[in-house]
Amino acid sequence: MKVLVVGANGKIGKQLVNLLNESETHSVRAFVRKEEQAKELESNGIETHLGDLEGSVSDLEEAVKGTDAVVFTAGSGGSTGPDKTLLIDLDGAVKVVEAAKNVGVDRFLMVSAFGADQREKWNEEIKSYYVAKYYADKELMQSGLNYTIVRPGGLTDDASKGKVVVSDNMQLADSDDWTIPREDVAKVVFESLDNEKTYYKAFDLVSGEQSIEEALDQL
Repeated sequence: MKVLVVGANGKIGKQLVNLLNESETHSVRAFVRKEEQAKELESNGIETHLGDLEGSVSDLEEAVKGTDAVVFTAGSGGSTGPDKTLLIDLDGAVKVVEAAKNVGVDRFLMVSAFGADQREKWNEEIKSYYVAKYYADKELMQSGLNYTIVRPGGLTDDASKGKVVVSDNMQLADSDDWTIPREDVAKVVFESLDNEKTYYKAFDLVSGEQSIEEALDQL
């Protein structure tokens, strides 16, 4: 399976690109915005596509063509305002969904956010981010594509634990640890690519006690 990673220069995206590049069963095309990012990836033998999520759907179709699956893990970042969040995290995601449909790429994985599906869980300080994730996820679910939506908890840069909890409606107490290393999010996305248990599913994800394979097989 050849996988287009949108947001390949992000912290999760980089981890996923490396996993795919080292895989014996998958290959990767990294979608990045800056030429220096592309050059760095290409120096490591990784195919890249230079593009802009604020560009046209037809431009994004060129990025998707020739792949078998798309992973959207892009984001405008915490330093931008609500306008960029809506342009990248919402409209950018929706345009990539449209591009995938238009060129016949059926498999689409979205990295969302814990609680994005439940308005009562939205953090008021970054409400625009949750709005963007909510509607991007909804658009994907209604697209007809074979989707998987991963909603990770608080992201950390800790080393992979390789142990997780997944649920389509996770209920956490205040005392529970609802964080997860970005490396484990990338591993879950990687393992979900061709795992039929994740097809047409959206689920919450935090660190836990089960192996990734065991957790996904229970969906």
